[in-house]
Amino acid sequence: MSGKITLGEAASRMKESARGTVIFTGAGMSTESGLSDFRSKDGLWKNLDPMELATADAMRNNYEAFHAFYSRRFELMGDAKPNSGHKVLADWEARGIADCIITQNIDGLHAAAGSKKIYELHGSVGKVRCMDCGAPSAQGDFIAGTPCPRCGGRLRPGVVLFGEGLPQEEMDLSWAASESANVFIVLGSSLNVSPANGFPSIAARAGALVVICNKDATFLDNIAGYRTFDGIGKFLAELDEEIAKA
Repeated sequence: MSGKITLGEAASRMKESARGTVIFTGAGMSTESGLSDFRSKDGLWKNLDPMELATADAMRNNYEAFHAFYSRRFELMGDAKPNSGHKVLADWEARGIADCIITQNIDGLHAAAGSKKIYELHGSVGKVRCMDCGAPSAQGDFIAGTPCPRCGGRLRPGVVLFGEGLPQEEMDLSWAASESANVFIVLGSSLNVSPANGFPSIAARAGALVVICNKDATFLDNIAGYRTFDGIGKFLAELDEEIAKA
């Protein structure tokens, strides 16, 4: 651990104000559920080039490889279950401790754990739609290669691909939440992907305490009032205990 305050002081800050606690999660949030992250040396992109497979161009011009890649991701994510960290966050929301979750993850595990107020910046694998008419469809139909039931077009996952913009509504809600946060907690994000990596700075400029839990260093470690390299499940369990004492 490094930083300017203790974990107990961070817990007290989470309970002392009407301004909320905002959670920001990246791929590391789900590694304890057995899902690979993206940019570590053993991550999902280790033997794959995302600029060939997870792009809008691949979807349009190399659909077979694109479909195979995302079908496999669906299958891997379908086997994953929320971990203890996801459950702590859902409990915090239910108890009024956490205001919302901003996530870069597409696995749907926050919702599966019971969290309700989730801003999915990169979409969700659980949402499938037609490439042509936009009609919603089922994940199983995408995996099976079934055409759109409305127009016969190809189906796509409801995720943001490289080359596509982030959803404006989710960005606006995340920006507003960051500006109003009392505590802003980063969990399992390298903070290498813009513009989403700007939210901790927005929160800090508005006076929030920034807490970062990530196994690797980030370029925003210097603004963190509390910084830990512990596993997310361990960190959240310990912070939850401190909240109970505060």
